[in-house]
Amino acid sequence: MNEFDPYGAVTHKVINQPQDLFDYNLFSTDIALQEAIKREGAAWACDDLERFGAELGKADYLALGQLANKHLPEFDTHDHHGHRIDLVRFHPAYHALMQKAISEGLHASPWRHPQAGAHVARAARFYMQSQVEAGHGCPITMTFAAIPCLQAQPDLAAQWLPKIMSLEYDPRNIPAAQKKGLTIGMAMTEKQGGSDVRANTTRAVPVDTGGAGQAYELVGHKYFVSAPMSDAFLVLAQAPGGLSCFLLPRWRPDGSKNPLQIQRLKKKMGNVSNASSETELRGALAWMVGKEGRGIATIIEMVAMTRFDCMVGSSAGMRAALNQALYHCSQRKTFGTLLTEQPLMQNVLADLALESEAALALTMRMARAIDNRAQASEELLLRLGTAIGKYWICKRTPQHAYEAMECIGGSGVMEDTVMPRLYREAPINAIWEGSGNVQCLDVLRAIAKTPEVLPAYFAELDSAKGRHAAFDHYVAQLTSDMQDVAELEYRARDLVDRMALALQATQLLKSAPAFVADAFCQSRLASQGHHQYGALPRHIDVKSIIDRAMPK
Repeated sequence: MNEFDPYGAVTHKVINQPQDLFDYNLFSTDIALQEAIKREGAAWACDDLERFGAELGKADYLALGQLANKHLPEFDTHDHHGHRIDLVRFHPAYHALMQKAISEGLHASPWRHPQAGAHVARAARFYMQSQVEAGHGCPITMTFAAIPCLQAQPDLAAQWLPKIMSLEYDPRNIPAAQKKGLTIGMAMTEKQGGSDVRANTTRAVPVDTGGAGQAYELVGHKYFVSAPMSDAFLVLAQAPGGLSCFLLPRWRPDGSKNPLQIQRLKKKMGNVSNASSETELRGALAWMVGKEGRGIATIIEMVAMTRFDCMVGSSAGMRAALNQALYHCSQRKTFGTLLTEQPLMQNVLADLALESEAALALTMRMARAIDNRAQASEELLLRLGTAIGKYWICKRTPQHAYEAMECIGGSGVMEDTVMPRLYREAPINAIWEGSGNVQCLDVLRAIAKTPEVLPAYFAELDSAKGRHAAFDHYVAQLTSDMQDVAELEYRARDLVDRMALALQATQLLKSAPAFVADAFCQSRLASQGHHQYGALPRHIDVKSIIDRAMPK
């Protein structure tokens, strides 16, 4: 009590509240990422990645992610004169994120400058950028993934790729010929089919003779078109010769509006900074990419690349959530002791760190396989490993986000923090580009169609043989169970779960510190099925795991 506060109105001081995590370097504080870059063949990029990581970790740049998700995209069908424009408007924060991503080459760097480790370096950049904000990564990914697909049609590639691979971000809603840089979207999904694109009913009618590189007019409805502000889209439609792939621009070459008409923006639980839409094609002009009737074979390379980026994005989500949990718990005391010094919380935090590092290790190994896919063994491993990794890493991310949120407690569910956004974002990659069942069936399809993929997969596991007894036993049992072909589809999830864990363990055993690899093998392989987070067995070096993962 005093003369200025006679009633004790000042009730408390703010104490024991952690500082927010900002002004840190996303690269130099991530030991596992630094090691992966060197291990997988992109050591030449380390200095630039450190520069990039410092820029991304600045407070004002991190704030862009929050702003882009607070101020959602808005849609105008027509301008004030009544002209159809199909314009999606974004907050300046979204444009700033897009500008950064494109200027850094996240959409095209391996194609612009092919070299050893190019995909590894690009994956690292995308991994760090996605920790700031995930939604704008959708058009970046689709533009990145469209490039090899378009390269298969040289006449269209010559016309479109120079501006697609430009480092200039140009969001104006004008014809492609007038722009400095272009982005590409994808429109496959229809109401009646979903992942079953062979059920698509959108029709493609040849304008003249038809065939590869020729013009068609498309009529139909696309139920889920992400990034509808893109300058052109890769689209699947039924041509006279069967399901085919097309490049469909927003504007016709004569400068008129192409009748690709957005009906509405989707109302999503996550990924809200990125617009997604339903779209009508009312005789929209497009050019065939690849051979008529070979649409799935043509676009499959784009799908493979988008699925790889789902792995990168979900791994990034894990790292972002882990950073928040670790940083909070390193400052917050309960019962007089820092949370990071309390045994049960150490168990949870170390377990979350193991999951994050395993996801990153597998993702970066697949990036190296992309770089080295000219080698038959790497191409075969990539075919199976991408489906396995996309399934497992994306599937594990939602529970990981929730557990990280619980480490923070009540403050973790406050909308003015990053955690609710990470939590809502977590399920997206597991569903987009083929949900869990689709990925498992793709694994079975790959094994049936290209039997060589399975020996290539087990050859990768053999490279870690003899390093851990639990691993050797686990792989022997998996090998035996894979030889049982009865009811494979029914058993697919169990098998792919185990294939993923064995592949992650392989990477950690070969590259991570012994205390990380041993903890992973004991907790994921030695036990029957995987446990809830925070149930690591005894004698795990949790303090070393936490210290390794801490964003300090």
